[in-house]
Amino acid sequence: QDLMSNDRTITEYDGLVACGGFSYGDTLGAGGGWAKSILLNDRLRDSFQTFFTTPTTFALGVCNGCQMLSQLDSLMGNHITLPRFVRNNSNQFEARLSMVRINKTPSVLLQGMENSLLPITVAHGEGHALFNDDAHRQSLQGQIAMQYTDNKGIPTEQYPQNPNGSIAGITAVCTPDGRVTMMMPHPERVYRATQHTWTRLSGEHSPWLQLFYNAYTWTRNV
Repeated sequence: QDLMSNDRTITEYDGLVACGGFSYGDTLGAGGGWAKSILLNDRLRDSFQTFFTTPTTFALGVCNGCQMLSQLDSLMGNHITLPRFVRNNSNQFEARLSMVRINKTPSVLLQGMENSLLPITVAHGEGHALFNDDAHRQSLQGQIAMQYTDNKGIPTEQYPQNPNGSIAGITAVCTPDGRVTMMMPHPERVYRATQHTWTRLSGEHSPWLQLFYNAYTWTRNV
């Protein structure tokens, strides 16, 4: 609303974190109203395009923010086409603790976390990653940042380990340069070790805090 009222501009900032929730009641599809409030406003659309294409910025979309950012891919540079997120295969809201594998990708927020298997909170009704076709999915192979896994750490489509039925357990993607990362699960809900069901860690923080350290490091170094 601050951006729409012209009180601030997104280009003032180095980073954008689009959080979870149900923007505009999801009446235009999950994240749809949020995205359209930018796409259908000439001034906002131009400023977001400038933000996304500035090489010193980063963005993180979580849950509803992930759904919103996925619909702004036309502003992120040439030939970037990201998946959309649609109704869970279970046809219901899923809230649980799931296991994910973090893959090696250019994501600036997940550096140093590659090959980790970590529990994470999920809470969404429309988290199924939908690709245009197999060729579209294959073209994003190096950008698949996280996948749901089974108890052996293997990416799975099996419910409930995969709460939404996404193919190959895909639940997070990034742009080719790694500056925009979108994920359905909620790392901000499990940044403390005590929020996990079990841990060997003796300190207060869980491994997910590394994501936020990475954001801080990125803004300090670019």
